[in-house]
Amino acid sequence: MSYDLSGKTILVTGASRGIGAAIAKSCALAGAHVISHFNSHADGATENMKDIPDSHKSFIMQNLSEPGSGRQLWHKAIKASKKIDIFINNAAVNIETPFDSAVDEWDKGWLETFQVNVYEPANIMKEALSHFQTQGAGVIISMSSWSGQRGSALPTLPAYAASKAAVKALTQTIAKNYAKDGVLAYVISPGIVKTRMSDLAAVVRGGEESMKSQLVMGELVKPSELGELVVFLSSGACRHLTGSTIDVNGASYIR
Repeated sequence: MSYDLSGKTILVTGASRGIGAAIAKSCALAGAHVISHFNSHADGATENMKDIPDSHKSFIMQNLSEPGSGRQLWHKAIKASKKIDIFINNAAVNIETPFDSAVDEWDKGWLETFQVNVYEPANIMKEALSHFQTQGAGVIISMSSWSGQRGSALPTLPAYAASKAAVKALTQTIAKNYAKDGVLAYVISPGIVKTRMSDLAAVVRGGEESMKSQLVMGELVKPSELGELVVFLSSGACRHLTGSTIDVNGASYIR
């Protein structure tokens, strides 16, 4: 079954590679105008959308590690399109913060992780919520992680896991309090997705085949599956899923 997003404008953060790129492409192919955010990898963002008509794509550069940058990104997006219907909170960093690290390294890692993964997404959501209330409808979809639900399997990533739990709670707070205003909010919680991040994780997990052997289906999640899921949620086809956390991990983690 296909879903039509024609007439919708979608802002996707971290859309230059991996999950964000797959989401941006899937939404554009479904007919939406997609605003692809990137930080430093402009070529990746534009290459990903090369087959999409110019009328259905825009690009915005913003470094989300800078305080207040999320708010700036939203204002740039509104200036470019006037109206945004859906915000996909995807951009994130995965900085190692091992418990045995030096204090300065620990503090720096936690601050940067929460700046990019929580503080600036919160700023964008605050702006988006006001915008959606004014227009009477809107959708927020946040990419969490199974590590945000069960803790990280790697002792080097406590800040990342904590940030993904925070994003989940933030998104569900919006869902619970603003559904009456027509604002829908969903959380997607992937397991191990075949991206550059999973390639790096494989190094400390004994290689990709070793990593796959620990998964029920014996395979990594394809980014395109997450893109298709976002299209479905963005379509409004199942509004009463709002507030839900949707696990995408091939039954390797079942709650």
